[in-house]
Amino acid sequence: MAVTIPTVRQQAENAKLVASQLARTESATRDRALRAIAHLLEEEADRIREANARDLARAEEAGTPAPLLDRLSLKGDRVAAMAQGLRDIADLPDPLGEVMRGWKRPNGLRIEQVRVPLGLVGFIYESRPNVTVEATGLCLKSGNALLLRGSTAAWESNRILVSLIQQGLESVGLPADLVQGVQNPDRDAVDEMLGLTGLVDVVIPRGGSGLIQRVIQMARVPVIETGVGNCHVYVDASADEAMATRIVVNAKCQRPGVCNATETLLVHASRLREWLPNALQHLTDAGIEIRGDERVREVFPSASVATDADWETEFLDRILAVKVVDSLEAAIAHIGLYGTRHSEAIVTNDYEAAERFLAEVDAAAVYVNASTRFTDGGEFGFGAEVGISTQKLHARGPMGLTELTTTKYLVRGNGQVR
Repeated sequence: MAVTIPTVRQQAENAKLVASQLARTESATRDRALRAIAHLLEEEADRIREANARDLARAEEAGTPAPLLDRLSLKGDRVAAMAQGLRDIADLPDPLGEVMRGWKRPNGLRIEQVRVPLGLVGFIYESRPNVTVEATGLCLKSGNALLLRGSTAAWESNRILVSLIQQGLESVGLPADLVQGVQNPDRDAVDEMLGLTGLVDVVIPRGGSGLIQRVIQMARVPVIETGVGNCHVYVDASADEAMATRIVVNAKCQRPGVCNATETLLVHASRLREWLPNALQHLTDAGIEIRGDERVREVFPSASVATDADWETEFLDRILAVKVVDSLEAAIAHIGLYGTRHSEAIVTNDYEAAERFLAEVDAAAVYVNASTRFTDGGEFGFGAEVGISTQKLHARGPMGLTELTTTKYLVRGNGQVR
């Protein structure tokens, strides 16, 4: 007998129907749900890894680059890390009902602004099945229902994860429909989801530039733009050499296929000969391909030629573009021209240079003497995140619990009329 696949609209309607029920639950109930899901993930870890292995095998057969395979993989301790992430979120304070401000008007009206859920949140994301669990944890804790559309690359992994999430919800008396995994693999399902005005309250895309731009262009529902990270590290004239090398190597090599990895190294001209060759050798030894401008290639001949396209590219790979600049102003100007407003860093011992960089660089996260790899919900103490917002309205930077809420005004009176 043929299985009938529900439409995206039907799934959204089912989730929307029960979203208000979640919003009314006590924090303890939502926390029990997260812990129940975490337990199931650990209990079924072998099944999860088997499903993920099938996704990985298909991806490898299709010639998927190694950094993208890493994003897809749930090998090693990643299932355990997802489970622990849910417990960490459960331990966080409940954002719902928080009074942002309150006051009393001369006519006796008492007004409070309080945090409430967004409602039904749609996620459209590529490759990373851990997003399924992170998004679930943060959205359930903040009282939101979810409509998840992962990529076909992670289809098997996401399917079992959603099934376990729904089992965990039911085990504590919450409706399974609160978390819906879109069952239609066709791209048309994404377009349908983006047109569900009145049902989907906001869509969050998480993936490469192509996905995010398509969502922005096609959506008729609100969108929070996330993820594209053409990030820079600028090594200033006064930078400590050992610190600069350590930060640059970490920012590029620790995990090259993620949005907060550095893609371009900017180096003050005074560090061209005394520091840069040794630093680039460290990167080359770590398997990084160097693409440099003319001055870089003079001191490091093995570098390939950097083109204009390289300055604007989010490689998500073991490639680093390197450019020499003559001043802090030139570094800031380059970042302003090519950056994606994600994460930018300066390495310097000059206080004035550091403060100017912090003030003038326009990005969600700006660092002094630290790696761009820290732009992450877990590293910021949020428990997890659903993405890094690079826009300025509603949310910016790692999106944790409070970023998945909005506010409303509660107005109490005793018969006032206007």
